[in-house]
Amino acid sequence: MTASRAKWKADPLSAGAAGAIENFLDMMSAERGASINTLSAYRRDLMDFAGALATSKTTLRDASHAEVKRYLALLGSSGLAPSSQARKLSALRQLYGFLYNEGIRPDDPTNAIEAPRRGRTLPKILSAEDVEKLIEAARVQAANPKTANEGARLYCMVEILYAAGLRVSELVTLPLAAVRGKQGFVYVRGKGNKERIAPLNPSARQSIDAYLKVRDEFLPGGAKGESRHLFPSRGATGHLTRRRCHQMLKELAIKASVNPDKLSPHVLRHAFATHLVEGGADLRSVQTMLGHADIATTQIYTHVASDRLKATVQSAHPLARRKDKSRG
Repeated sequence: MTASRAKWKADPLSAGAAGAIENFLDMMSAERGASINTLSAYRRDLMDFAGALATSKTTLRDASHAEVKRYLALLGSSGLAPSSQARKLSALRQLYGFLYNEGIRPDDPTNAIEAPRRGRTLPKILSAEDVEKLIEAARVQAANPKTANEGARLYCMVEILYAAGLRVSELVTLPLAAVRGKQGFVYVRGKGNKERIAPLNPSARQSIDAYLKVRDEFLPGGAKGESRHLFPSRGATGHLTRRRCHQMLKELAIKASVNPDKLSPHVLRHAFATHLVEGGADLRSVQTMLGHADIATTQIYTHVASDRLKATVQSAHPLARRKDKSRG
């Protein structure tokens, strides 16, 4: 236990809501390996709740079951999506579980509060044809002397995203050491600091080898610079940012005549999973490759594949076409 946390436990009221939240986040980081993005989301959600309590002169320590329910009802009436409401409730549950375990509260006011019902939201996906268009457009940029370096990097990024199904945060922070060998896979450190093996097909492997020949051009200080990241950057992060990766894919989509609104790094991850399921891959294998903790998260791709199959049958099967004609 850190000295600051020990002091907080001895006198938790002196630090107020902000102190309670920061000590909770400290625990989430140290004991559960929560990422910076996860911690930031928790901080925003919990400070929002603390602010709502302050208007009624209530504190996190004294908030009742009824006040938590009232806060969630207010979120619902404001039009906040059920998924966002559920995320905020999850943050409150985590916080109050922490306060209860620390002996700061004698109870958990989030008990027996049901999360808002969420409809099944199917992920956006790209067809195999659209993915091939993107890869080909990136390949053309890599072959053009005027855009060769940037093209090689972009070509490598697209190939890895689609071949390995990485999250964008995993891609941009991928260590150079992870791809130094010639294996048909890459070690990835994902959510919760958990490691997994993600596949690399021969095409992705070749794109990595080609990019490594020009990687020095992107190092801080040029070829004399150093970086442990596969995709270094001269910016403060030391690696390519998620935002820049997103922008680059949007620009690529336009050049590939693919609707840019359909494309993001996460959409390529969805395409990876959906195309695997459509090709007959078993869910457990897909779950492992995606790094999902719960197979229920992976099962959404069976619905996507099923819906696409139904649409294909309805548009192509003779009986379906005959039925449409009879309705006309």
